[in-house]
Amino acid sequence: MVQFQSANSPSKAISVHIHPKLRWLMLARVLFTALLLGATIIFQSRLGSTTNPLVGLIYVLIAAIFVLSLIYAALFPKITRHELFAFIQIAIDSFIVSLIVLITGGFFSLFTFLYLVVIIYASMILYLRGGLLIAIFSSIQYAALVIAQFTEVAPCLAAVADGSPGRLDGLYVTYKILITTAAGFAVAVLSGMLTEQNRKTQKELTTMEAHLKRVEKMAYMGEMAAGLAHEIKNPLASLVGSIQILKEDLRYNPDHERLMDIVLRETDRLGTLVNDFLFFARPPAGKPEILDLEEAICDIVQLFEKDTHHARHVEIKQTLSPGIRVLMDSAHLRQIIWNLLLNAAEAVSEDGRIEIHAVAIKNNEVSVHVIDNGCGIADNVIQTIFDPFFTTKSEGTGLGLSIVHRILEAYDSRLQVQSELGKGTTFSFTLKRSGKVH
Repeated sequence: MVQFQSANSPSKAISVHIHPKLRWLMLARVLFTALLLGATIIFQSRLGSTTNPLVGLIYVLIAAIFVLSLIYAALFPKITRHELFAFIQIAIDSFIVSLIVLITGGFFSLFTFLYLVVIIYASMILYLRGGLLIAIFSSIQYAALVIAQFTEVAPCLAAVADGSPGRLDGLYVTYKILITTAAGFAVAVLSGMLTEQNRKTQKELTTMEAHLKRVEKMAYMGEMAAGLAHEIKNPLASLVGSIQILKEDLRYNPDHERLMDIVLRETDRLGTLVNDFLFFARPPAGKPEILDLEEAICDIVQLFEKDTHHARHVEIKQTLSPGIRVLMDSAHLRQIIWNLLLNAAEAVSEDGRIEIHAVAIKNNEVSVHVIDNGCGIADNVIQTIFDPFFTTKSEGTGLGLSIVHRILEAYDSRLQVQSELGKGTTFSFTLKRSGKVH
């Protein structure tokens, strides 16, 4: 399974999920305000009075909500930071709920449950952290409102809310505030956890869907290309043999020698491409054996460091947990690590740095990371780097990472990519452990 991720993708992914939810929230707010308006008109008609100050306050509040809704709708297409925009809207909704609670009785109001409604959709849109922040903000407002209502700090509030300060003792008021606050936090945690779990599930489903599409594509290409590659190898071998015979038998001619060298060089290159493509199309099953991961990676890194064409002056730092064994074909492990090192070395500049981490994790697995501080990968490119023959380099076949993907797939592993332009890239995968060295 392949997972693609850039360093900025979490915030972008959140913004993508918030965008449609925010649209539905604005629509729901308008519908709620319309229902509130209808209920107020019915209440006023039954009351038979047009001078009731409570009704007037409710009409002012409804008008304010409608105006805010128009402002939100006008700003919505221009906003890029949807998370902040959603938080501001929901915070204002919480304040509006406080006004509704105030003008309908404050401590005695039947509409304190609206705080929970706001906290629920805050958790749905802004996830657990946003829900908790709105819960804190709502709790502070409710506590301040009730304290002001039953003290002499703001006696006008008691008059507006029609409260009776002498009717209740402070202990009961405190109990009501604590219960309301606890309910708000409980709702925030529960709805936030459910929303987080739903987001993780959707992410896994999206990843699985992309993986299945890639597997189907590779399976089709593999079946078609394996036969074609075999057919290319035979005439290619004949061509190389013929050129070598001609080179030995013909009288020396500098021009002919140069042309034949070009033919031999290009046929070697074509042969390498065909072999790589065959490996990609039908990876050999290999012969799994128990390997000491630390020792195996150290050997591969030493060989890579001696390859001056690839390693150049790159510093390779290793952080490998000792005593970890994996059941794997040594050639497959070498192919994986070598291709990831090569990819990292080509991404960094002179005196760049590559880090290899191999650490034991839960579920009897070991996590391997190859990290570079190179140029990074753009978001529009990271989705296609595992496609066969895709490369951004002037040289290379574009099959290296595709081969790594196919090998890891055979070991039920998953390859993850995290990258940020100008800062570097991290390739990581996990392998099953087969025990420890004692």
